Amino acid sequence: MLGLKLPTDPRWVHIVEMNVEEILTDHAYCEQKAASTAISLIVSFPEYTELVQEMVALVKEEISHFKMVHDKILERGWVMGRDRKDDYVLQIVKFFPKGGSRTTQLVHRLLYAALIEARSCERFRLLSEALEDKELADFYRKLMVSEANHYTMFLGFARKYGERAEVDKKWNDLLVFEAQVMKDLGTKETIHG
Repeated sequence: MLGLKLPTDPRWVHIVEMNVEEILTDHAYCEQKAASTAISLIVSFPEYTELVQEMVALVKEEISHFKMVHDKILERGWVMGRDRKDDYVLQIVKFFPKGGSRTTQLVHRLLYAALIEARSCERFRLLSEALEDKELADFYRKLMVSEANHYTMFLGFARKYGERAEVDKKWNDLLVFEAQVMKDLGTKETIHG
């Protein structure tokens, strides 16, 4: 369903299990960044009314997810650590050339967002199925559904605002590129790395 060309190595879950505090901190920042992305789309493309309406709802949802993750950190007696760079996102957002029409820029940003949500969904599924910590596995199962909805929403908007055949080609090309990026990742206790 997600279209990802390279699945995460299942051994990544063992890295997470040894570093739960780190993965929760990274996850909390991912939720903040997702909310920021939605706000940025509102600011950059206010004339797309339907998109703006959905992004307002998404900001609320992502901030509520941040709170849920932050609460998990606090419940375990930890304090949220500092943010760190996301090597995955930094590499992914270099795929499309800068510039182009506003519509092209919007489509590219929507495709990036769809891909990030798709990979998060795939990672959350792995965590929900393989974590020995059943409470945390259930937590990730619930969030996995949201990520899948976000992925389909962003991809749907890209297809709505761009020419379908061109958007689908760009999406496939981005998926192929992402698989190359993923070959060098999966060794850290981060949601994407």
